[in-house]
Amino acid sequence: MVEPSSAGERSRSFISRLLSRADRQASRPLAAVLVVSAAGVWVCISIAVGFPPRWEAVFQTVVAALTLAMVFVIQHTQARHQRATQRKLDEILRALPGADNSLLTLEHAADSELHATGQEHRQIRQAALEDDPAASRHELPPGTQGRLASAGALRVAAPVTA
Repeated sequence: MVEPSSAGERSRSFISRLLSRADRQASRPLAAVLVVSAAGVWVCISIAVGFPPRWEAVFQTVVAALTLAMVFVIQHTQARHQRATQRKLDEILRALPGADNSLLTLEHAADSELHATGQEHRQIRQAALEDDPAASRHELPPGTQGRLASAGALRVAAPVTA
């Protein structure tokens, strides 16, 4: 007998592979040409036979089903890309000396913690824009200035002249 967790993992894996394959196929130009062609043929045939109500209902049902399916395909693809991007950003944070490793778990933080971190970063950006880190050192939470300065976060690039 198969354990439920491994069966669940296999079904998730199957669904993930199916959605990934659907995304790859749906994003090809040929798919767009086929959909537009099929819709054109459907409209032409419907005009020829006088727009039967049953055909119109079938067409609406097919369009609604395809739209719903594509919503799931697009959502899956976006979530997958977001997870990959998050892992890359986590690796960059982990590799930077002096970086705040608590940011690695920020996507699981409470809204208040996200807001506080955002406010802290706005203050850091403002200090960098003002180009006066010594004056802004008192505005930042304790320990932030040294931690970010050692990670190189307070460096402001020199303007590029042509």
